[in-house]
Amino acid sequence: MNDGLTDLYQEVILDHSRNPRNFGPAERADRTAHGNNPLCGDRVTVFLKINGDEISDAQFDARGCAISLASASMMTEMIKGKSIEEAMALFKKFHALVTGENGIGVGPDLAELQTLSGVKNFPTRVKCATLAWHAMVGALDGIDEDVKTE
Repeated sequence: MNDGLTDLYQEVILDHSRNPRNFGPAERADRTAHGNNPLCGDRVTVFLKINGDEISDAQFDARGCAISLASASMMTEMIKGKSIEEAMALFKKFHALVTGENGIGVGPDLAELQTLSGVKNFPTRVKCATLAWHAMVGALDGIDEDVKTE
């Protein structure tokens, strides 16, 4: 990757981690799930408001590294207004992006999330990047215990 692109990616991640979007508990959430990464101590809670089959609001509260916070911030921005099915499809694409899985097309809908694709070279960082996404899936599935990144 050229230095300009690396700098841009780092800027996007740092911006989202320092100024996370949709940060803080949602008082009127229909669904909530907690994520925990015991390897590094990252913790996240995802709050979703569901109207019919649409995610009308998404927020998160977290304590963790820059990758974890940036990923949660980007995720909440992306899933707002999406159907549950669309959000689950985004999870699969994002997971494929950061793990280097083949066979799943990433597409332009993950353009900003491309900034996190470099974590695929660092397996322990993949867990940081996917923690909020696993919590989102847990919230949609109604899981009432800490979700893991496994």
